Amino acid sequence: MGISSGTVHKLPDDLRAALSGDQKALTLWEGLTPLARNEWICWVTFVKKEETRKDHVKRVVSELKEGMRRPCCWIGCIHRKDKAISPSIQAVLEKRLGKTK
Repeated sequence: MGISSGTVHKLPDDLRAALSGDQKALTLWEGLTPLARNEWICWVTFVKKEETRKDHVKRVVSELKEGMRRPCCWIGCIHRKDKAISPSIQAVLEKRLGKTK
């Protein structure tokens, strides 16, 4: 049996390996909704630095085991095409890109 992915994002190899190496985290992962898994995957893959990504992969495992079901303080996956980005999220993204009105 494979490990479940998200709604938009496929499970990357590094996160797959981390989840495969921890049965409790894997069980918790499989108990998440596809949208929640998608947000974790996006949170891991959205970063630019390799060291940050490695940290995020480790944190997925530990935070799942701490009872978190979604990444803390994450704006949510902006790659979903099934719903529009909310105005508040759009403002955060524009601020990150230096596009203030």
